Amino acid sequence: MNTSTPLRMEYTVHFATQAKGRKTIRQGEKPQPIGRIPRVARVLALAHHFDDLILQGAVKDYAEIARLAQLSRARVAQILTLKFLAPDIQERIALLPPSYGKDVITEKKLRRIAMIPEWEQQREVILRHQ
Repeated sequence: MNTSTPLRMEYTVHFATQAKGRKTIRQGEKPQPIGRIPRVARVLALAHHFDDLILQGAVKDYAEIARLAQLSRARVAQILTLKFLAPDIQERIALLPPSYGKDVITEKKLRRIAMIPEWEQQREVILRHQ
């Protein structure tokens, strides 16, 4: 396990009332590490959020998003590139299981795949890298 990745642990705690209203705590099961949502899934969700802000008229353009989010225009463009992925690929990314260390696929690799104009070719590239 990568020690630089922060872990989140959950505990089950039971409270028991004793004499005179005094409460005691008993610890439950041993804590299990909880993974984190993969970065590519979070960035893909952000791309859809940015696009929805434009459609709703909440912001004028992507330059305004960049200014409000304190990102460069180039970074906003990189994030939005993920919207060019085939819908089934986007769904698979959104449903990736929690990760506990290094992510299986990087955003940079996905951006390269997203720049392929044909969705069938995108699928072929994804299958070759699995």
